[in-house]
Amino acid sequence: MSFPVRLKAVVFDLDGTLLDTAPEFVAVVQQLRGEHQLPPLDPQLIHAHVSDGARAMVSLALDIQPGHQSFESERLRFLDIYQARLGTATQPYPGIIDLLARLQAAGIGWGVSTNKPSYLTVPLLDSLALQPAPASIVCADHVSQPKPHPEPLLLSCRQLQCEPSQAIYIGDHLRDIEAGREAGMYTIAAAYGYLHHTDDPDSWGADAVASSGDELAALISAAFD
Repeated sequence: MSFPVRLKAVVFDLDGTLLDTAPEFVAVVQQLRGEHQLPPLDPQLIHAHVSDGARAMVSLALDIQPGHQSFESERLRFLDIYQARLGTATQPYPGIIDLLARLQAAGIGWGVSTNKPSYLTVPLLDSLALQPAPASIVCADHVSQPKPHPEPLLLSCRQLQCEPSQAIYIGDHLRDIEAGREAGMYTIAAAYGYLHHTDDPDSWGADAVASSGDELAALISAAFD
């Protein structure tokens, strides 16, 4: 798909794309393991699972799978710990703040589309007080089908008052690129995000790949500079 000729909106995945939330997840996993007298994990191993969601993080932390008798209680404990740490160590990736300012100056709206629930997403974004603020926030509980289904991104475009062909979606997971492509958006793979060692963003079918937040900012800014 060609770069939007009339770019009207940019939509970001949250964890591993807009924000580096991994430091908080590392702390949560280590705390949960400590409560079970387990030694700390390699932080890089935890980084690679952040985009997989809470269930995957609990499986990683405690080596148990959904269906285990204590899995649901441990998932809830994980979320409680995370909620208590929310916003304490998260930062936007380098280049993001400058990109948001450039988008505002060009009259281009921006938003977030994430599979994270709203009760965690909104307070996190509020704590960071990004300027300009997102004009659209779409979370898993706002739609009937989360990514990789295109429904969240189509809702983002409606809220940002643009056609999908006039918008860009950036994400650090294959499901993000699949959702963006199905929605009819220009897609950028965030290769700087939370990738497994076996992940190959170049094979996801994205329209472009950014290896850093600064590269992402330069790539998008080229559309209107």
